[in-house]
Amino acid sequence: MTSSCKQCGAMAVIVCVGVGMLTAFRLADAGGAKGATPEARLTELKIELPPVLKPKNTFVTAVRVGDLVYISGSGPGQVDGKLLTGRLGQNMDIAQGNKAARLVGLQVLAVLKENVGSLDNVERLVKTLGMVNATSDFKDHPKVINGFSDLMVEVFGEDGGKGARSAVGVGSLPDGMPVEIEAIFKVRK
Repeated sequence: MTSSCKQCGAMAVIVCVGVGMLTAFRLADAGGAKGATPEARLTELKIELPPVLKPKNTFVTAVRVGDLVYISGSGPGQVDGKLLTGRLGQNMDIAQGNKAARLVGLQVLAVLKENVGSLDNVERLVKTLGMVNATSDFKDHPKVINGFSDLMVEVFGEDGGKGARSAVGVGSLPDGMPVEIEAIFKVRK
């Protein structure tokens, strides 16, 4: 039997465990593995979110409109105290670009959490725009942006972590970063 919480809409499966005993297991609302919530998945995966980088220019990191949160373009941040820079097809390979996109994912999750309080309040990823700083002959932009997308699936599950996506190449990105990603998430009201 399934039931939903009247406060948050979370679904639960109620299972008979023994004579006269019932147990409820919460289903991940966003399709997380084995009923784990996004926050529990972060803990399970030993993922620590970085501090949210404050904008240097005239914009905010996120805007919430109704049940949608629009995350501004984010980069990979710093690695070992230095801003991560590089260009795919010139001085970065696909594996390095994929790792950079995953770092961007951590930044996006940190911004999202700061804006909604808990990643458990996120229903799903709606749309991703991934921009790859690449040479004109580089053709594997989707493989780079998979670093971000794979992280979203790890945290939010197959249903909640896969959204519509574009992966494009650009001639340059701010501060020479290799990847910049914008994302839109649907959250619970």
